Amino acid sequence: MGVRILGVGAYVPDRVLTNFDLEKMVETSDEWIVERTGIRERRIASEDQATSDLAYEATLRVLDRTGMTPEDLDMIIVGTATPDMPFPATACLLQARLGIKGRPCFDLEAACPGFIYALEVARGLLSIDDTYRHVLVVGAETLTKITDFTDRNTCVLFGDGAGAAILTKDDSDRGILSAYLGGDGTLADLLYLPAGGSRRPASIETIQNREHFLKMKGREVFKYAVYGMQESVVRALELAGVKPEEVDWLVPHQANLRIIDATAKRIHLPMEKVYVNIDRYGNTSAASIPIALAEMEDRGLLKPGQIVVLVAFGAGFTWGAIVLRW
Repeated sequence: MGVRILGVGAYVPDRVLTNFDLEKMVETSDEWIVERTGIRERRIASEDQATSDLAYEATLRVLDRTGMTPEDLDMIIVGTATPDMPFPATACLLQARLGIKGRPCFDLEAACPGFIYALEVARGLLSIDDTYRHVLVVGAETLTKITDFTDRNTCVLFGDGAGAAILTKDDSDRGILSAYLGGDGTLADLLYLPAGGSRRPASIETIQNREHFLKMKGREVFKYAVYGMQESVVRALELAGVKPEEVDWLVPHQANLRIIDATAKRIHLPMEKVYVNIDRYGNTSAASIPIALAEMEDRGLLKPGQIVVLVAFGAGFTWGAIVLRW
């Protein structure tokens, strides 16, 4: 018995923050941002929108697409690095909002590959336990809540959004063919949020030092991201017994257009087979891949039987790829 994605849905906030808006906030320019990242605009959650709110809206959309109701869901997994609060889990808040008390629900924190990690966890549970039939997997982020809009190097990169997928058992030849996950915690200090946890609890000092905003060493992250995404795709394809030329779509984490382009070149895949929407949303971390998949379905780009590869790299460092037959 295999496992496949039954449907996907996505939600992004209404507010648009363009590069021209950022020109008024920090020393930057539209030309500089586009050249280095490929980003032209991003969506920003309102002050009263939390990650669970975005996750809820994305869930409503996938339920509508699949003709299902919340009662059909047997489990909820939310991949996020920006939960509503340290605890309870954002998945628990989403479960309450959906009105399906009793279902297991938990968060998975693997930064940008969070959706891929959550998919693999869901696949494992569906494969070994007959208790579950439909698992909701959500990637949701409000990264702009932890973005320092005085830092010109990072504030141009991030946006908010959510994407949701429902996984189910399937005995056809469609579904997840393989997955490859990896990580290297020795590189944690290249992309991290310094304060707010047990190492540096919130204090006047941490607030004054702006330690509750993410910090990133961009050049180093770029180098490791290209390698990690390339390795993930190659290893996942090998595990699936699929050749690069058989791939119909590569759906990468939307972090930086140059990273995406370098990854495609290293696996000899033409950009015509790579889905890119970073220009409109920026880096939405764990939400980027499900948002892209939902858009692709809306546009009629995903056809039954196509080979689709999902790949991501993020803080931790963590990385991973999934090969599936749509």
